[in-house]
Amino acid sequence: MENRFTAVFEPDGDWWIAYVEELPGANTQGRTLEEARANLREAVALVLAANRELTEREISGKPVLKEEMVVTT
Repeated sequence: MENRFTAVFEPDGDWWIAYVEELPGANTQGRTLEEARANLREAVALVLAANRELTEREISGKPVLKEEMVVTT
């Protein structure tokens, strides 16, 4: 599945701070812009995986309906 997010990169001295506008908790840093980009991709993957795991625990045993949702902005 492909997801698209808005990555924001801010220089902070010799470092780059990086976060995703649409995904609170997905933030990181890197010594270079390239490192910050790579770290942010990993952070996003980890946040999404953690959110999915928490949701699965919460709904375990409950009668729920899950379906893919596409949103165009």
